Amino acid sequence: MYVPLLVLILNSFNQSNISSWPIETFSFTWWEFAATYQPIRTALLNSIIVATGSTIIAAILGTLVAFALKGYEFFGKGTVNLLVVLPIFFGKGTVNLLVVLPIALPGVVTGVAFSNTYNNFLSPAGFNIGYFGMIVAHATFCIVMVFNNVFARLKRMNPSLQEASADLGAGLWQTFRLVTFPQFRTAFVAGALLAFALSFDEVVVTIFTAPPGVDTLPLWILKEMSRPNQASVVNVVATVVILISLIPVFISQRLTRAQDEGK
Repeated sequence: MYVPLLVLILNSFNQSNISSWPIETFSFTWWEFAATYQPIRTALLNSIIVATGSTIIAAILGTLVAFALKGYEFFGKGTVNLLVVLPIFFGKGTVNLLVVLPIALPGVVTGVAFSNTYNNFLSPAGFNIGYFGMIVAHATFCIVMVFNNVFARLKRMNPSLQEASADLGAGLWQTFRLVTFPQFRTAFVAGALLAFALSFDEVVVTIFTAPPGVDTLPLWILKEMSRPNQASVVNVVATVVILISLIPVFISQRLTRAQDEGK
């Protein structure tokens, strides 16, 4: 898997207009071109905005769902647990979760469902949500990333600390801010970073939900792949996507490892 990625990264420094092997001349020509090419900068900005928006939504809703399932009894809780918590039982790692989720709900199904809802239901009713609709669509599959981390951490927390805080006179918000949140903070940040990475490089759902004329970075790459003379600059953008996706995943893994070692 990593050999093709290495070939792609090396070809981003290929002076030729097309990808080739072996590389005859290395150059930063296409990196300089990509840095000043406005469509790439626009697509990058769109990707960051969409990923940030979907991460914020996923972080809030994922955390709320985790607290609801951990601390409260309500009608339908067993069904919710089955649908949301099921990926946890297939393994404890990020890889296991990423393997199970596409099988449970393929991206093309999510994309078609949102596209039909936006175009055939909301638009005729006068609701043209456009750009925000793409963020909502991304948030739906990012919620589990935050939930999985936070819920696992909440199950290991000692409830006596919250009770002691209340006995000492702290209010609900003060207890959450000073006692509860610091205990699951690393899990929360790790889940949010994974959600950002997952949204940033999502292309299938984006195809169905992106407004006309709006491209994210992965969607721009997909469109430019049909133009052979753009292959070299596509390699540059793909390398940037790899790096941007790698950083939050790496930080998330380090946070999770530090949390486990702290226990």
